[in-house]
Amino acid sequence: MKKIKFDLKKELPLIFIVIAVFAISMYFYPELPDNIPTHWNFKGEIDGYSGKLAGAFTIPGINLIMYVMFLFMPVLDPKRENYRLFEGTYLYFRYLFHIFFAGLQILIIMAALGYNFDTGKWVILGTLLLFMLMGNVMGRLKHNYFVGIKTPWTLASEEVWIKTHRLGAVLWTCGGLIGAILTVLNINLGWMFIAILIFITLIPAGYSYILFNRLKK
Repeated sequence: MKKIKFDLKKELPLIFIVIAVFAISMYFYPELPDNIPTHWNFKGEIDGYSGKLAGAFTIPGINLIMYVMFLFMPVLDPKRENYRLFEGTYLYFRYLFHIFFAGLQILIIMAALGYNFDTGKWVILGTLLLFMLMGNVMGRLKHNYFVGIKTPWTLASEEVWIKTHRLGAVLWTCGGLIGAILTVLNINLGWMFIAILIFITLIPAGYSYILFNRLKK
């Protein structure tokens, strides 16, 4: 079995994003207040604060940890050979998550500095766009233990995995797109976000269970 090689050319943009998030936080750190908003509820309302140090560097730290995790997942996964079959899609997923958390940290800093905009709404909108963009390529994910819709039934059967991810691709793309439109229109953000989460998670999970048992007969 060939080892997963470290491709510096592909990794450099991701490394740049990780470092840039730290750099932005360090640059604005002297101007940040002692308490920084870092959590929003399903309605987009601030419901949690962190101290200055935690608010400035928790998200950058998470971004760094995610970089290391994503780098080693293909090595640790028992189905590591499958990663070569969706290498481009896996890289796409990595970009999505790092850009999302970079954007989230920028929103946190702007909110802490007193910029007058609906931060919670932008957090929800960004999350829904993340769902949509993930759904756009979800059908390309091959059988693995780390990335995708991981239920006991998708992990136990490659056929169930493939069909569940085809369905998931449609649901996540449509759910994210519809949710993003409703967010822009300010239509009941709290219940809408919860409904979409249920829609894109429980339906694929239930489908994988039903399909697995149907194939066993």
